[in-house]
Amino acid sequence: MRNIKEDEKLNILNHSCAHLLAQAVKHLYPNAKFWVGPVIDSGFYYDIDLGDEVIKEEDLPKIEKEMKKISKDGKRIYREELSRVDALEKFKDDLYKIDLINNMDDNTVISCYTQGDFTDLCRGPHVDTVKVIKHFKLIKVSGAYWKNDAKNKMLQRIYGVCFETEEELTEHLNLLEEAKKRDHKKLGKELDLFMISEYGPGFPFFLNNGMILRNELENFWYSEHTKEGYEFIKTPIMLNKDLWELSGHWYNYRENMYTSEIDDKTFAVKPMNCPGGMLVYKNSLHSYKDLPLRVGELGLVHRHEASGALNGLFRVRTFTQDDAHIFMMEEQIEEEVIRLINFIDRIYSIFGLTYDIELSTRPEEKYIGDISIWDKSEKALEEACHKAGHDCKINPGDGAFYGPKLDFHIKDSLGRVWQCGTIQLDMNLPERFDLTYIDKNGEKKRPVMLHRVIYGSVERFIGILIEHYAGAFPLWLSPVQVNVIPVNNEYHLEYSNKIVSKLKENNIRVKLDSRDEKLGYKIRESVMKKNPYMLILGQKEVDENMISYRKRGTEETITLTLDEFIILLNDEMENKII
Repeated sequence: MRNIKEDEKLNILNHSCAHLLAQAVKHLYPNAKFWVGPVIDSGFYYDIDLGDEVIKEEDLPKIEKEMKKISKDGKRIYREELSRVDALEKFKDDLYKIDLINNMDDNTVISCYTQGDFTDLCRGPHVDTVKVIKHFKLIKVSGAYWKNDAKNKMLQRIYGVCFETEEELTEHLNLLEEAKKRDHKKLGKELDLFMISEYGPGFPFFLNNGMILRNELENFWYSEHTKEGYEFIKTPIMLNKDLWELSGHWYNYRENMYTSEIDDKTFAVKPMNCPGGMLVYKNSLHSYKDLPLRVGELGLVHRHEASGALNGLFRVRTFTQDDAHIFMMEEQIEEEVIRLINFIDRIYSIFGLTYDIELSTRPEEKYIGDISIWDKSEKALEEACHKAGHDCKINPGDGAFYGPKLDFHIKDSLGRVWQCGTIQLDMNLPERFDLTYIDKNGEKKRPVMLHRVIYGSVERFIGILIEHYAGAFPLWLSPVQVNVIPVNNEYHLEYSNKIVSKLKENNIRVKLDSRDEKLGYKIRESVMKKNPYMLILGQKEVDENMISYRKRGTEETITLTLDEFIILLNDEMENKII
């Protein structure tokens, strides 16, 4: 799926289409006022104040019709630069535009764009004429608070997308339809993986099948990290406010933290695992010979997210970070980051995920530490990335408050991009926590540390995998690996039970479908549940002491011995074949 925001031509086209949408809405709803209409990765949106009127999904074709009418009219689009005084006068009846103007700094060039009877405040650029804006589609309408603040008025947000050709638009819309079929919330329910209760918004419940999937991912994580020389810890879920003040989270992240009173003191539920990891490091003395020290933790964290932002497993209020903190000497940074990039590459390749890397640098305001340390850290990450054989795009100002980071943006089977892994270089928290090691001369030195995740969070990664595989997980991850169906319970159930027992003895996750239902129904349901293998056992299999299997995605039935089938399964699981 193309990233429209990063494609220069599509970016301009979609922003121009947002203005076309606004003009059409103004024609149909004369009292409409407009906040902002930015380009996003998947197209554009416009936030609109319609007063007491409400736009519904069924109204979108009517708006599209008006947009096409304006496009056919073919008006040119004109840019005009304004002084602050002239801009305030021009938009004096529009509180949203006045707010935008008043929040611009003195060096900002104020401009507006006019097409026919519609003028809007905008930086631009735009296409030359509305007649080139032909191939568009309005996708959905939703609510959005003004300035994303729940204390403000709820506006109506209309999403859309625009392409240069009808073919590109059709391809994109087909991908959106495929994405709907893969929706992890829909498949999570159909495959009995997880649920969300009204008693805990943002707090997912994992069901039995989901726990099997989750445990496989966590066991794989532990196994691979053990190979890489990691130690493992578990830190408390609540810690005293004083710790969070020391770490800087209390001042930089307080609004997202849950707190409680214990023994007349304030405690906070951890939003991150890092401070606990610092305390573990300080628990014992360390020599330069111990470094790098790699310490992993699958740590449960809680963060207060706005209710409107919650989305299945993608945006939750509690999740398990596959955290690790690597403590090292400064001269080990490059080698350790390169090793870590290669490790992340190996993990993602197992799942068939490709990725790009982005270097996020020092935030404009909320950050701790000296700028000179930040500059040094950013340079170290960039050089290590290049030496590992990867390019990295610079993402200015988006680093963590304690250090710059390399973010890994993975691409799924539909080409959609997800930010998952990250490597954060931190020269600040070791200073705050007075972390030390003894160097070869017997002197105390300050270690450097890396914060890193690969899955990002176990919950979100599961959501991504559900959509990446469309619920058809590889054999090693599938909650049910083999579904055994006797053709006739009266004659074939006993043999089917023997097969099930032998599969279980070989650690195969197997289910026996002995319900009193028609064979065709049970086969169709097994296909719907996306089981990797289905055994259909009838009289022929009983007489010959064989099994007949059908692999997911095919209608071919193959007959062989049970021992041969188990070897086949073990080979597929051991090699983690996708």
